Amino acid sequence: MSETFRRFLRTLPDFPDNLPGFDPDKAPREPAELFKQWLDEALAAGTQQPHAFSLATVGEDPDGGPQPSSRMLILKNIDDDGWHFATSRTSRKGQELAESPRAAMNFYWPGLGRQVRVAGTVAELSAAASAVDWHERPRADGSDNPDWQLYALQPVEYEFWQGSNDGRHVRHRLDRNGNPTG
Repeated sequence: MSETFRRFLRTLPDFPDNLPGFDPDKAPREPAELFKQWLDEALAAGTQQPHAFSLATVGEDPDGGPQPSSRMLILKNIDDDGWHFATSRTSRKGQELAESPRAAMNFYWPGLGRQVRVAGTVAELSAAASAVDWHERPRADGSDNPDWQLYALQPVEYEFWQGSNDGRHVRHRLDRNGNPTG
C-alpha cells in the first residue's frame, strides 16, 4: 500500500501554470499591508474562506514532552494589539495557550500558490472585547459565553511565500518591524 500510495501522491499536480509573480522589493514595507493585499487578491481569485488559517500551538503529550497541535480558525482583525483570533479558554488550544502563550498562524491560498506564516507571542484581550466577538458570531443566539476568549498574536516573524510551477519559490521573511531577515 505505501509504495502505491507514494506513487499516487507523486501524480498529483503541485501548482497551476498561471500563478502570480511576487517581487519582495516592490512589496509594501508593512507586513499587515502586504497581507491585506494578498487577502484581497485571494478574494478576487475566488478563494473560499481566505481569512481561515491553521493555528499551531504546543502543549504536553501524555509522557510530559512537548506536543504540537494545529487546527483551523478565522482571522478576526489586525490592529496594534496583533492578529486576532478567538476560542474557548477551556478548549485544547485555549489550555495550550494558557500554558505556553506562543503560536504560529499559516494562511494558504492554493489557487495563487501563496502562504503567509505569522509567529509570535499571544496575549488575551479584554473580557469586553471577547464578549463583543462572541455576540458578533453568525450563530450567536444572544446568550453570553464567559469561556470565550479573544486573543492577539503579536508577531515576531513573518514569512510570505509565493510558489512557482518551476520550483523557484519566493520566500519573503520579515522580523517584527518589517525588516527583511534573509
